[in-house]
Amino acid sequence: MAEMVLTDIDKVYENGFHAVKDLSLTVADGEFLVLVGPSGCGKTTALRMIAGLEDITDGTLAIGGKVVNDLPSRDRNIAMVFQSYALYPHMTVGENIGFGLAIRKEPKAVIAEKVAKAAELLDLTSMLDRKPAQLSGGQRQRVAMGRAIVRDAELFLMDEPLSNLDAKLRVQMRAEIASLQEKLGTTTVYVTHDQVEAMTMGHRVAVMRLGELQQIAPPQELYDAPDNVFVAGFIGTPPMTLFHADLVIEGDAARLHVGDQELALPMGVIDARPSLRALSGREVIVGMRAEDIYPTEAEGRQALNVVVTMTEALGSSVHLGFSFAGSPVDEARLGSGLKNDDEHGLSALAAEGGVQGVAAFPPRIQTRIGERLTMWVDMGRLHFFDVESGRALR
Repeated sequence: MAEMVLTDIDKVYENGFHAVKDLSLTVADGEFLVLVGPSGCGKTTALRMIAGLEDITDGTLAIGGKVVNDLPSRDRNIAMVFQSYALYPHMTVGENIGFGLAIRKEPKAVIAEKVAKAAELLDLTSMLDRKPAQLSGGQRQRVAMGRAIVRDAELFLMDEPLSNLDAKLRVQMRAEIASLQEKLGTTTVYVTHDQVEAMTMGHRVAVMRLGELQQIAPPQELYDAPDNVFVAGFIGTPPMTLFHADLVIEGDAARLHVGDQELALPMGVIDARPSLRALSGREVIVGMRAEDIYPTEAEGRQALNVVVTMTEALGSSVHLGFSFAGSPVDEARLGSGLKNDDEHGLSALAAEGGVQGVAAFPPRIQTRIGERLTMWVDMGRLHFFDVESGRALR
């Protein structure tokens, strides 16, 4: 086990493409850190530099207090688990798990002992004599994990190891990998594009975009207090609804103007975010989480008139797509990198104008597409961002 420190890491390819920019972060001894972000954000490139599979253009990488920039991959005492299981089809499970040890010419007795311990830990003992073709996807992934475990590495690196599994198996394997890392206590860096994986597995999550680190924090902190518009829109399912609004503060009253609607804003919201006071009479970006929008009136909630655009009955809840007159976030101007969430059917709606969002309602709510509806927004749970920089206003 070892602490890992990245300091001002850059990766620039020969064609001039700047894949990773000034990446600085510390992964504590025994920590499980998840790197997450959309395709092309630089997370896999960062992982490959840690592994020694890509050269570092600038900056320093230290593992266990030792700078390893120029150290070959084989000498870094790391173990990698890839998206593809990379198992040898002609070898048994036991031979696959112990292959790295055999290459290092470890004594057969030592290999057998380490393979047996890893197999017991991963519930593979009864499968040691099987070939990979006789295993399920989840079992193959366990074998790949076993091959990493027997290395006694200081650092585990995992590059989207669950992306080839079906949805149900991914959920199961998420829990198994997190539990295994807790038992072993090995410092782990895990790369994924799936923010649900990131939120459920990591001690901390580092969100990347266009090669730059946007925010690093425990999962709940990322969700509750995103540093900018990109993190706000990327973290969370359904995604946060983001829109422009005019903020007006007069004496002991405050309100938001959104399209042709006005929402009263409790002064406690202003008091909790001192930077908002200087923005009275100006435009801000407002964000609201799906679970902070309700079908019924209550204290602290304000009415928002919408048109239903989509309904998904999920059994335990209903995801309700809606639109209302207003100005959606201009992602190009902000440079937020936000995209419409195809999973919730919003892409086609974006061209129609107005603000598109999703609310999470209790089950058995009956609505139909095109219906005009009044929703109730918990004003104390809103998020606010600067219109120019996209940074959170606090």
